[in-house]
Formats: sequence, C-alpha cells, structure tokens
Amino acid sequence: MTTPLTQKINVSLKVRNFNSSLLKVNDSDGNPIEISAVVVFKVVDTAKALFDVDYYQDFIEIQSETAIRHIATQYPYDTFNDDDLTLRGNTNEVSEELAKELQERLAVAGVEVIETRLNHLAYATEIASAMLQRQQAKAILSARQIIVEGAVSMTQMALEQIEDGQDINFTDDRKVQLINNLLVSIITDKGTQPVINTGDVKEKGV
Repeated sequence: MTTPLTQKINVSLKVRNFNSSLLKVNDSDGNPIEISAVVVFKVVDTAKALFDVDYYQDFIEIQSETAIRHIATQYPYDTFNDDDLTLRGNTNEVSEELAKELQERLAVAGVEVIETRLNHLAYATEIASAMLQRQQAKAILSARQIIVEGAVSMTQMALEQIEDGQDINFTDDRKVQLINNLLVSIITDKGTQPVINTGDVKEKGV
C-alpha cells in the first residue's frame, strides 16, 4: 500500500495583533501624512485560510496596509470646518470604517477582524512645521472669536444698564465712542487706558 505524501500545517485560532508598517500617503486634501494601525484578528475558517489564499498571514498584511491607505485618502487630516469628518478629530469613526473595509477584504481568507486602531497619525516631516503653524493660527482665531462675541455682549449689557439705571440717553456719536472704548478695553490683551467720554448725554424725558 502506498502512503500518500501529506503535510501538516498548524493554524492558530487565537486572537492576534498585526502592527502595520508606517505608511506615507496623501489625505483627501493632498497633504502627505504618516499613518499606521493595529489590527486585532483571528482565523475562524482554517480551510479558507489554507486553501483559498496563498500564505494567509502575508495576505492579511498586504490587505491591511491596502485598506489603511484607502481610508487615509478618504478624509482630510484636519479641517477648519468642525462639522467635517477628519482623521485627527474622528479616530474612532475612522477606525470603525477601517475595520469594516478590512473585514470585507479578509473574509475570503477565513479571518475575522475584531478591532482596528490607529496607533500613529501625523503630518509628514516635510510639511509638519507649516501645518503646526496652521493649527496654532486656527486655535488663536477660535479664541478671538469667543472673546469678541463675549465683548459685544458685555458692551451691550453695559450700555443698557447705564441708560436704564441713570435715566440718560447717549447721543449717537457718544454711544459709538463709548462702544469703541469698551470693546478695546475688553478685547485687547495689552494694558490700555481708553478714554471713555460720557459727555453730550441727555436725561430721559428732556
């Protein structure tokens, strides 16, 4: 009796991690970024893993990096519009979408994707400095907007309290000057001594 040649191949069914290499891609705005991810997976169908693909571990690595590249090109790294989905601001949503796409790619190999996580995300070194300056400028503009909105509200309230409490009305010219001085006093980040001219006022009813 002839014994056929056989080969025993062990396939682990344990949960495993795959750390992708650091990939350099362009985001949806065309900015070069660096990105990598961790993929948590396990083999659930050993027959598919062994017979439907060549070297399923290499297949997992290639498909994972392909999916990461594709997802990275779908969104901007960051944006001035807070309503937009971004790689930096919505890592959970991006990771979930990556896991979904990767599951579709790896199902043929009998692999279940349990979780994916971005573990590195940054602008490429050649533009990192310029983009950092842009982020800082964005933060300053946002802070200034909040300060201005608060200053306008405080100025309006101050005028109403002065006119109602003192039974006086400012002339239009003096009101403009008072508003200007109050806004300068509140908004400026340097020591100032604005001249608040309260002349040319009229008592109510006069």
